[in-house]
Amino acid sequence: MTKAARKNTQGPATHAADSHDRIRVHGARENNLKDVSVELPKRRLTVFTGVSGSGKSSLVFGTIAAESQRLINETYSAFVQGFMPTLSRPEVDVLDGLTTAIIVDQERMGANPRSTVGTATDANAMLRILFSRLGEPHIGSPQAFSFNVASISGAGAVTMERGGRTVKERRSFNITGGMCLRCEGMGRVSDIDLAQLYDETKSLNEGALTIPGYSMDGWYGRIFTGCGFFDPDKPIRKYTKRELNDLLYKEPTKIKVDGINLTYEGLIPKIQKSMLSKDKEALQPHIRAFVERAVTFATCPECDGTRLSAEARSSKINGISIADACAMQISDLAEWVKGLDEPSVAPLLESLRHTLDSFVEIGLGYLSLDRPSGTLSGGEAQRTKMIRHLGSSLTDVTYVFDEPTIGLHPHDIQRMNNLLLQLRDKGNTVLVVEHKPEAIAIADHVVDLGPGAGTEGGEVVFEGTVEGLRASGTLTGRHLDDRAALKPSVREPSGKLEVRGANKHNLRDVDVDIPLGVLVVVTGVAGSGKSSLIHGSVSGRDGVVTVDQGAIKGSRRSNPATYTGLLEPIRKAFAKANGVKPALFSANSEGACPACNGAGVIYTDLAMMAGVATTCEECEGKRFQAEVLEYKLGGRDISEVLAMPVSEALPFFADGESKVPAAHKILTHLADVGLGYLTLGQPLTTLSGGERQRLKLATHMGEKGGVYVLDEPTTGLHLADVEQLLALLDRLVDAGKSVIVIEHHQAVMAHADWIIDLGPGAGHDGGQIVFEGTPGELVAKRPTLTGEHLAEYVGS
Repeated sequence: MTKAARKNTQGPATHAADSHDRIRVHGARENNLKDVSVELPKRRLTVFTGVSGSGKSSLVFGTIAAESQRLINETYSAFVQGFMPTLSRPEVDVLDGLTTAIIVDQERMGANPRSTVGTATDANAMLRILFSRLGEPHIGSPQAFSFNVASISGAGAVTMERGGRTVKERRSFNITGGMCLRCEGMGRVSDIDLAQLYDETKSLNEGALTIPGYSMDGWYGRIFTGCGFFDPDKPIRKYTKRELNDLLYKEPTKIKVDGINLTYEGLIPKIQKSMLSKDKEALQPHIRAFVERAVTFATCPECDGTRLSAEARSSKINGISIADACAMQISDLAEWVKGLDEPSVAPLLESLRHTLDSFVEIGLGYLSLDRPSGTLSGGEAQRTKMIRHLGSSLTDVTYVFDEPTIGLHPHDIQRMNNLLLQLRDKGNTVLVVEHKPEAIAIADHVVDLGPGAGTEGGEVVFEGTVEGLRASGTLTGRHLDDRAALKPSVREPSGKLEVRGANKHNLRDVDVDIPLGVLVVVTGVAGSGKSSLIHGSVSGRDGVVTVDQGAIKGSRRSNPATYTGLLEPIRKAFAKANGVKPALFSANSEGACPACNGAGVIYTDLAMMAGVATTCEECEGKRFQAEVLEYKLGGRDISEVLAMPVSEALPFFADGESKVPAAHKILTHLADVGLGYLTLGQPLTTLSGGERQRLKLATHMGEKGGVYVLDEPTTGLHLADVEQLLALLDRLVDAGKSVIVIEHHQAVMAHADWIIDLGPGAGHDGGQIVFEGTPGELVAKRPTLTGEHLAEYVGS
């Protein structure tokens, strides 16, 4: 009998194509991973757990997803790849069985001031087509409804080559756009306080300009003193009307100063281009402070904040303009679109209905399409990105999620779990980085990384089922069933902070007294108005320190030492001990290695191929010149100090000849927020989301203020780290501070002295105070959804 016949008698053989049912990772060394090898089942839901900084993101995003994206990019031609970001191959020996990866991360959506929820999800594009076809009166193509397109017209002679001779023809063109000309499609206009731009009692040469960066010593000084439009030695208040107009408003004009061709432009158009056209949150802190001082923003009186021209708003469908549609709550807009029955645009209506229904299904029905995308929280931004993948016909795709339950009330987590299972059941591989026990519970497969964070992590400490994780004895396994108990007694408030008539966004004239001197937790379903209440009515007050969810901006040259201001006292201490300049101890200044400019590595650009980074041979990756490393403080050079973890640096700067009280104070804050394992010189780009938020909290802890506002501080925190956070909050309150926390985590709610619950629903179904009192009262009465979930959590 032949081999083939013998095989047949034993049943059909497994097809070779069916043997690739696993994603195999061998020898992963990205960031802190220590030769990690895992095999992940395809078409299943795998959850990655472990403390913040244990290597979860390095394995999932930095290795698996990054390599999948790189391989897909390589399928395009070299010409197309030249326009795409170049990705280097991750540090890994073998990656096998990869499928196309779709990454849904926590990165905030673009801070472009023109970007809205509608433009980011293509819902606006569909609405524009709809109004251009059905709107009465008809005013033009879809771009006539776009606030990013201005209406322009022009005419003139065009010269062209035709049949070997030059022909001149008269041409005219006309573009009908929907942009409001007054605010240029921004929805708000700015008014500049001239007193914040200059001191009118001084001349330019005496330093009259008070705009950051506009000193008379540099290029600006050369341009202003050499332009000849005004006398730089005359006080500004003595300028003629024409001179003042030239200083403030003059259009760009070519001038020659000392034989060099330069362009002069008035102060106001110049700062509008360089500062006001950018998102305020993306500006450097000192420039943001100047903009907040000098500029008042008001709703555009011409378009009433809709961003659209009068013509675009005049065209309506059943009495509704595109501006009205974008301002509606999405759940209401979905109902309105369902009521439209027009066979000529049936496919468009079907697609628009699906997009709007996806918003509602994913729990974002309370948003409106005109909401600026930069104002979305991390969780809202992530769920908005999910919308384009819901209902997709693609299968055998790997979906990668980074803590999809961020910003979700316990009531909404079940809905998110259902969506993840839906994606899996279509035949996709779903990889989720997660800390919440409710989300870990639905996993088919769990990979737990640890045992610690930073250099103490980077290993797989458990792989298997959720039940196996519970019995494994790892840090995650031990804390998986942790439940915080209600405190036996709560603190008495020392005063109150009054909020009256709060009506920002969906708030309905809310009056509330926030107790001071205690731990207050503000909770409620996503979209109920928590952030609107606290950020709108509390954050701007004197003595209030706010730690929001905004991302930390930092390059690979930034590190915890530079971000927290720790490097400043350290540099001064080195300079004092060695009798030299502090600038020598900066890798971005005079002390930088000349070969790599203080980067520690040399980057070689290979066009569309991934660039190569090699350790600098001259400084061996230490970033400093050799002579700088000869200067010591407490027996260590500057590169050795930057290589220290916070826990080791604390005693080093506490006493002896290396005693630096200013540095010790900042290091204490870093240790308090649980970042003792971070090295002082670790690039910010390698920190996880949870680490970045705690780094931000550490920097604010040194600020003088009686009230701390924290926006979801448990973001990115492991179950074991939540205990440490609660201890930190207690320490702040015991030191006489008032702490207000916007939070969904039941452990933080149970630990509160006072709870303010908003609701009852989201959007226009929320915006009211539905409960005020102690956690014990909330559990006993269970008057709200939060009460139900908290009672279940504490087992009451």
